[in-house]
Amino acid sequence: MEYKDKAYWQELASTLTLEHRLFIAGKYQKAQAGEYFSCINPATEQLLVEVSRAQETDVNKAVVAARSSFESGVWSDTSPAERKAVLLRFAALIEKHQHELALLDTLNTGKPIRHSLSDDIPGAVHAIRWYGEAVDKVYGEVAPTASNVVALITREPVGVVAAIVPWNFPLLLACWKIGSALATGNSVVLKPSEKSPLSAIRLGALAKKAGLPDGVLNIIPGLGLEAGKALALHHDVDCLSFTGSTGVGRRLLEYAGSSNMKRVWIEGGGKSANIVFADCPDLTKAATTCAAAIFYNQGEVCIAGARLLVEASIKDAFMAEFRKAAAAFVPMDPLDPQSIMGPLIDQNHHASVCRYINLGVEEGAKLTLDGRDHPGNFMGPTVLEQVTPNMRIVNEEIFGPVLVMATFSNEQEALHLANSSKYGQSAGVWTANLQRAHRLARKLKVGSVFINSYNEGDMTVPLGGMKKSGNGRDQSLHAFDKFSELKTTWLALD
Repeated sequence: MEYKDKAYWQELASTLTLEHRLFIAGKYQKAQAGEYFSCINPATEQLLVEVSRAQETDVNKAVVAARSSFESGVWSDTSPAERKAVLLRFAALIEKHQHELALLDTLNTGKPIRHSLSDDIPGAVHAIRWYGEAVDKVYGEVAPTASNVVALITREPVGVVAAIVPWNFPLLLACWKIGSALATGNSVVLKPSEKSPLSAIRLGALAKKAGLPDGVLNIIPGLGLEAGKALALHHDVDCLSFTGSTGVGRRLLEYAGSSNMKRVWIEGGGKSANIVFADCPDLTKAATTCAAAIFYNQGEVCIAGARLLVEASIKDAFMAEFRKAAAAFVPMDPLDPQSIMGPLIDQNHHASVCRYINLGVEEGAKLTLDGRDHPGNFMGPTVLEQVTPNMRIVNEEIFGPVLVMATFSNEQEALHLANSSKYGQSAGVWTANLQRAHRLARKLKVGSVFINSYNEGDMTVPLGGMKKSGNGRDQSLHAFDKFSELKTTWLALD
């Protein structure tokens, strides 16, 4: 892939017209209260644009538009083949505008442009295209009932879907959700994070150009405590899909329970462990992968390998290789295509990560790599060793480039340490012992187990966690389960 040069991205940034309005019923429009929130570039801390701030009245308007389009059948009653054609055009338009969309995500979040261009936008395109291709290949069932009846089991769209997505992978995670929700015939209200709304807002025009009927996709940038809360409490939203922190997910579940008991799918936080045994087949590969598992995207990843568990006998050798790998992650201008590490999302988050580092030292951890010696919101790789299970830095999600490392003596101790987390997103196991790999894969209480690898992904494979990491699954055909209702129809033959 050609990443261009820094001057190209700077020039493109200077020519962008940033759409800042809500997208409701096929039209861009200002928030009814006329209020805005600031969208800041975390790399420069300069204002990008003032974005229209959706509040309860705007949420109501978007839900009405979604409900009207759904009940009219303009999308929900179309054939899978028709929906497929629109979604494929939609994917092609996202691909056509990939440089613009990649730049919007980089300006908004600080993620390196090479990652936006090589990972996020192609992933978003693939998600929309994959669900478009998949929808006419999912069949109903005929149950094995008595000979005098026929029982048909079919899927129907759930109705109005609210999708609330985070700021770390703005367009990618939005497309994971809207791709499967739209493919199954639902109408959607998408609320991007107030920290990264620009690429999602741009999707509105592309969806309309692709032929998606008005009201089927509505986009309402706004604050979580206003627009997000209003969506979760809304009695005419049938389903809510959320990716973000566990704390916010818990509140959304409460809101749903106190309103219409809408189904809520949560993809929450994580504190995932990479477990490295002495018989690891390739120490250098393991160290390089474990470094990327925590430092990629500045550690702002829900399945980041934030805990490192190393068998005591190889600790020194492994950590020497790990430090070499960590040295490659140098915070740089995210518009520089050579950069593989940008700033944290904003000043408040940077301050929060710094507080955790200080707390770790106070708790007795040994700070062996300190990444705080950088200006602004930038932070380099940070490692805290000699941690114990009761420390807050071990139990709480930091969501930054901060690794906590401990050693273990045997397999049972490693399993106990890995499963001691309240989270259950993912785990990595590094071993040449096939039996051990399978034993741990069965016993680790996580949604994904990576054997001699980490953070693999494919649209054919579901992604999601256990315990306080949530109950949802994105990607794969399993995502259709979230956005459809099973219906049984009985037909008497006599």
